Amino acid sequence: MTELTKLSLAAARRGLADKQFSAVELTEAYLAAIERANPKLNAYVAVTAHEARAMANASDERRAAGDARPLDGIPLGIKDLFGTKGVHTQAASHILDGFKPEYESTVTANLWRDGAVMLGKLNMDEFAMGSSNETSYYGPVINPWRAEDSNANLVPGGSSGGSAAAVSAWLCAGATATDTGGSIRQPAAFTGTVGIKPTYGRCSRWGIVAFASSLDQAGPLARTVEDAAILLTSMAGFDPKDSTSAELAVPDFAAAVERGVKGLTIGIPREYRMDGMPEEIERLWQQGIAWLKAEGATVRDISLPHTRYALPTYYIIAPAEASSNLARYDGVKYGLRVAGKDITDMYELTRAKGFGREVKRRVMIGTYVLSAGYYDAYYVRAQKVRTLIKRDFEAAFADGIDAILTPATPSAAFGIGDEDMRADPVKMYLNDVFTVTVNMAGLPGLAVPAGKDARGLPLGLQLIGRPFDEETLFAAGRVIERSAGLDFSPRQWW
Repeated sequence: MTELTKLSLAAARRGLADKQFSAVELTEAYLAAIERANPKLNAYVAVTAHEARAMANASDERRAAGDARPLDGIPLGIKDLFGTKGVHTQAASHILDGFKPEYESTVTANLWRDGAVMLGKLNMDEFAMGSSNETSYYGPVINPWRAEDSNANLVPGGSSGGSAAAVSAWLCAGATATDTGGSIRQPAAFTGTVGIKPTYGRCSRWGIVAFASSLDQAGPLARTVEDAAILLTSMAGFDPKDSTSAELAVPDFAAAVERGVKGLTIGIPREYRMDGMPEEIERLWQQGIAWLKAEGATVRDISLPHTRYALPTYYIIAPAEASSNLARYDGVKYGLRVAGKDITDMYELTRAKGFGREVKRRVMIGTYVLSAGYYDAYYVRAQKVRTLIKRDFEAAFADGIDAILTPATPSAAFGIGDEDMRADPVKMYLNDVFTVTVNMAGLPGLAVPAGKDARGLPLGLQLIGRPFDEETLFAAGRVIERSAGLDFSPRQWW
């Protein structure tokens, strides 16, 4: 039989249903894999072995009683941004040192309701601010992939790098993640996994540590399109505790996976052909177009004229919202506290020691653009441009476009400690050039592995859909996945 940890989520679910193995056996296999690999990959910041075994036992008991649930016995990793009751929740930041919430996020509560097992909390960029998972207080996550003929460590992407690395390295059957400007889709592309940022409002934000509240959205990272669809079905749903949650029925996303693309019209935005884009990215994009055409889709060039303003607009709005959200971390009620001569001094010392460099940079940028004299010049103008970006997509969909195909990232994974990225934050921010528009417009976006670069590293394509039409993305993503027909398993070196 295939090694248990290398089964897809869908295959593991079938194996459990057929009683080929138990939830306890599956969970123990993953816990053993984590124990072996995590010292090298640093994907988990907390392993909840005791809780995992208890949840797996409860799952086996339910199954024996004929009360199996949709995800019963499936072991998952949880990004450290999701509040988990009584369990380490620190957003990979020193300022939340020792924090264990007395509440459970709605998304994780939905997964436990459906029988999933929690293996632990996954590493991430601090407060989800980063594109490489190098800003974590717990150190960088190592990508399970390495270039051919090289032992150099690569980044897994960010901010959900721990989630992507754990899924890719067979350290969980699937993982929760969040996406504010590409933090699900970019790591998926860098690790040969599948990630979807659902429509804003599809998954509740309640109980998730906030970065930029108008952009943040939870979603799954998984090994296959079908696995991602299964996870999203459980994660999604209306939540009265989140005022931005959409009161809509949740479809059975997995039922749409094999629907195909015949009769669909796929848009190809000319503005995504960036100057200096590597030839292998353009070639992969053209290959994706050919695959969709071969399966019966019509492909049409479209224009999204305000795309060129998306990145600077995002890096005004996101830091502005972050500076507001992170003002609550002051050392008074929870987390790190550094003593000072008075309360103001205590605030300053705590925040100086508790926040990392990238978080401080974004808080300062956000505070600046919201300050008197600059609010209208930067923040208000950025919000107006955001509206124009959203209208570009609305016009394309109104003109008969069903989904949009673009590259997911401008390159494959780069090296940890890359000097160019380290010296120039703007170069790091450019990793999100293809993904931020989706968050600005509140649309669903799916990243699916589609090819490999000259060094054998995975590359992904992105599909962008109409609001609350994740089903079409899963159907089109499955066509790309099947057409690529590649094994996106990393060579095991850990």
